[in-house]
Amino acid sequence: MPSRQSVLFDRWPRFAAHHPWRVLAGALVVIVALIVAANTVGGSYVDRFSIPGAESQQAFDLLNERFPQQAGDAATVVLRSADGFDAPETEAAVEELIAELAALPGVVAVYSPYEVPGSISGSGTIARLEARYDLPAFEIEEGIVEALFELREELSTDSLQVELTGPVAFVGEQEEPGEAELIGLIAAAIILVIAFGSVVAMGLPIITALGGLIPGFMIVGIASRFVDMASFTPQFASMIGIGVGIDYALLIVTRFREAKSGGMEIDDAIAIAMRTAGRAVLFAGAIVVLALLGLWSSGIPFVGWVATAAAIIVAILITVALILLPAILALLGRHIDRLSVPLFTSKKNAGEGGAGYWWSRLIQRYPIVFLVLSLAVLLTLSSPILGMRLGSADASSNPETATTRRAYDLLSEGFGPGFNGPILIAMDVRSEEAAATVRNLPSRLSQEEGIAFATPPVFNPAGDTAIMTVIPESAPQDEATNELVESVRRFLASEVASPDLALYAGGQTAAFIDVAEKMADGLPIFVAVVIGLSVLLLAVVFRSILVPVKAALMILLSLGVGFGVVTAVFQWGWMGGLLGVGSTGPVESFLPMMLFAIIFGLSMDYEVFLLTRVQEEYLGSRQPSAAVQRGQAITFRVIIAAGLIMSSVFLSFTLVDTRVIKEFGYGLGIAILADALIVRMVLVPALMHLFGNAAWWFPSWLDRRLPSISVDAAPDKPELELP
Repeated sequence: MPSRQSVLFDRWPRFAAHHPWRVLAGALVVIVALIVAANTVGGSYVDRFSIPGAESQQAFDLLNERFPQQAGDAATVVLRSADGFDAPETEAAVEELIAELAALPGVVAVYSPYEVPGSISGSGTIARLEARYDLPAFEIEEGIVEALFELREELSTDSLQVELTGPVAFVGEQEEPGEAELIGLIAAAIILVIAFGSVVAMGLPIITALGGLIPGFMIVGIASRFVDMASFTPQFASMIGIGVGIDYALLIVTRFREAKSGGMEIDDAIAIAMRTAGRAVLFAGAIVVLALLGLWSSGIPFVGWVATAAAIIVAILITVALILLPAILALLGRHIDRLSVPLFTSKKNAGEGGAGYWWSRLIQRYPIVFLVLSLAVLLTLSSPILGMRLGSADASSNPETATTRRAYDLLSEGFGPGFNGPILIAMDVRSEEAAATVRNLPSRLSQEEGIAFATPPVFNPAGDTAIMTVIPESAPQDEATNELVESVRRFLASEVASPDLALYAGGQTAAFIDVAEKMADGLPIFVAVVIGLSVLLLAVVFRSILVPVKAALMILLSLGVGFGVVTAVFQWGWMGGLLGVGSTGPVESFLPMMLFAIIFGLSMDYEVFLLTRVQEEYLGSRQPSAAVQRGQAITFRVIIAAGLIMSSVFLSFTLVDTRVIKEFGYGLGIAILADALIVRMVLVPALMHLFGNAAWWFPSWLDRRLPSISVDAAPDKPELELP
């Protein structure tokens, strides 16, 4: 019975090569079925998330169970009137606004600034009012949120500025995917034309990537009906999917062209491409999927589901590359070099001439110099990580075109920045004595340092649950606010809580702090487990000790670059204006763990692509330096192209307004660029030259105990040329 690998990497490619239309027809049926299913039972993306075990989650659960009127989210409407809110014309306009808000679907209460003390600023020109909805923001229908934004535009005039903030407003400003992906695809097409020198060859990786993204998004859309997927999931998944889809197809198409240029028949060239590059794609892609799924170790479901969505997309793209691409190559392979671009077409043997050959020979001659220079660049780019602060950026980081940013500025001007990030205190009241303590709590809290004031408590009809709001003096994203939340929690636990009174500090500000702490606690364990498993897998594949250890250290350098540049731009403000960053703020708390999973997986792709070729050359010649030089020369073009494509796709997402997507795009783009151009094309070859034969040393006792897995199982073949 043939092994599963021989079926996947030999028998299936030959079947697909002989029956391409059957394969494509089967794929079309699957895609159409998924589209129909997604349109029938597909769900929607939401911003609901839970933090099991966190105090903010306990506060939400208590209110949701006993005080559902307060569990619904609100839209805060911020107003500015140059005439002041005592002017009759302004008062009439505000009353009209309140009536219109109350008539909106889903709104259960509107609180007038004329009736709620402290709702008009000391200058009398800025006011705030609250429209409370019957549902959390993530459960409100899109049309209902749109009605709120349309009302804002309708009633905002030169004499009365109307802006929105709060959870409902943030949901309404979520961006739809589209423009960034298109720009990324255009950049990828340009790079592929330069790399391949052929329009037909350029189109194959793009067709494959799009062919995988469509069914992938349909599956994720269906899953969103049953689990909570964050609103930025489509952008996050497409960011990764476009890059890896093109890269995986790029590797296979490159090996196909090598084989075809060596005189092989189309079906033989397809079989060799799948037995070599196809194996590498499966191995590297599996590592990306496992790294993404490892994000469940964060203990935060919404992080796990976002990562799972990306893992589904990557898995589908691997499947398309292995199952569908052979059929596409069978149809277009004979025309792979059609519509050539003379300026970028090369017929030189990749191992004997061209830029890759020249560069690899230069590193072979001066490995120590390149080792020192590359380390200096990487460590410099990584150095800002020493000052990285995790948290959650507030609306001050939004562009000025966003109503939430303008509302933030008005609230800060009129009432102080703390009004943008209140702390919610939920209280489980079990006796009259406890209720008396709750009523006296605002005066006690107002005396604490860092608190602007505390509102009177509001009890539910049963009188067993109360809620109050604490307004900090500092902005939500300030370190002082983080310290205040911890201080309030210590005060409540030690000075107020009793057997009859349980208190929980929650709300959006406290929840983001809890997320940051949970992610920071889980990151070291996650990094250690993932890197440990990767070292073991690489040892099994390459039968080496130094190669996997070196790979782990190199990946840490690439990660350092990603974290460092994000810190420098988004926290310190370096070149923030060029990227449209509204203002500085902390790095999103869940970013490091997610960046690690993605950068780790993609860096492993390039490591596998490069080292399998070096190992292949070494096993044939047993000359370590020559093997490194030739392996680098042969893979130079494909790794540079893959890195530039992936980086361009990621960096295109810095054009969107959503800060978290900008952070992902910039961190991933620069990290992958550094990994492909500096780590894989400079640092790794320099180290491998210095290691010599020691790079491939493997203890015999360990060799006997570990299974043997071949990634790039190339048969004996004649010298192949890269067109």
